[in-house]
Amino acid sequence: MPAATPAPKKVVLAYSGGLDTSIILKWLQVEYGCEVVTFTADLGQGEELDPARAKAELLGIRPENIHIEDVREEFVRDFVFPMFRANALYEGLYLLGTSIARPLISRHLIRIAEETGADAIAHGATGKGNDQVRFELSAYALNPDIRVIAPWREWDLTSRTRLLEFAEAHQIPVAKDKRGEAPFSVDANLLHTSSEGKVLEDPAQDAPPYVYQRTVDPETAPDTPEFIEIGFERGDAVSINGAPLSPAALLTKLNEIGGRHGIGRLDLVEGRFVGMKSRGIYETPGGTLLLEAHRGIEQITLDRGAAHLKDELMPRYAELIYNGFWFAPEREMLQALIDRSQEHVTGTVRLKLYKGLARTVGRWSEHSLYSESHVTFEDDAGAYDQKDAQGFIRLNALRLRLLALRRRRLGG
Repeated sequence: MPAATPAPKKVVLAYSGGLDTSIILKWLQVEYGCEVVTFTADLGQGEELDPARAKAELLGIRPENIHIEDVREEFVRDFVFPMFRANALYEGLYLLGTSIARPLISRHLIRIAEETGADAIAHGATGKGNDQVRFELSAYALNPDIRVIAPWREWDLTSRTRLLEFAEAHQIPVAKDKRGEAPFSVDANLLHTSSEGKVLEDPAQDAPPYVYQRTVDPETAPDTPEFIEIGFERGDAVSINGAPLSPAALLTKLNEIGGRHGIGRLDLVEGRFVGMKSRGIYETPGGTLLLEAHRGIEQITLDRGAAHLKDELMPRYAELIYNGFWFAPEREMLQALIDRSQEHVTGTVRLKLYKGLARTVGRWSEHSLYSESHVTFEDDAGAYDQKDAQGFIRLNALRLRLLALRRRRLGG
């Protein structure tokens, strides 16, 4: 018989400070008798993070083993913006808000494990979802020897009752509003909110209004449209209405603007990587504006061949991110191609925002490929000789004519 795997000595836990990860923290201590280091990332989820520190200390974690870090700029600059250069949409609709945050968290878990001498990391993802795959593929890509502990795949706390009993037995504080089952679960960061489960599990039923957290109902949004201008440099947004902003500040501002117009709501039944379908409600107000504007500036700065190739590659790129392969060589290869395409994607886009919709209504750039003299219906002063089109058409029609002649000859 193979020797039993020894218990880890020190584990870095992705810790939110919520009930589930607090139970995981204590379970690691009880089950393995190991030292626990916590990592809490400020991804712009909109929650106060100081309680996570107090909760960790209450559960016996030494102050030097509690890591709470503001990673909002890193998140947008190094993960969100590269993804948006590709105009990435999973299954044609989903802006990948949860997917893109997981490799960042994993990178910090591995870094902290190396800095503290930990021999394992742990996460709170369940055995039914995509996040377990994303966390672990990213971790193994960065440290092939790391041990990953996923308590939801190991423990016998299989019901809400069992979880609460464990919490009470180990003096883990349980808020009154946590004793009943939450009507749905939420994952949030600066790019989006994702709501799943419970009242949302029947895809035939409309989502209750209280599910939405970042956007007003489009029907009650302002009756007057708002116009904004987003500036781009080499494919990345850098300003709103002429005011330069850092990546995180820019996305925060776009969330505020888009949210008040009810922009960025999505009700999606998606195909999870693990095989099942799931229904989720997503709110991505700033990301929706960013995608619309980025496509708008590409319309005048990106060559047709490059743009069409990008659109062909985009579903593959999006699927790689959704499935957890951010650190895989094929994603990095695609990223290099995408980034090369953005060399001249610089300029400004004007958007019109109105009751849940965002439309490009203007775009301009010193790098523009648009030539009014070539497309005008008026006199083009010799910029384009329309007679050239005849030969162009005849050459492109040659194979079609030969096929038609064969059909005629064979009586087909």
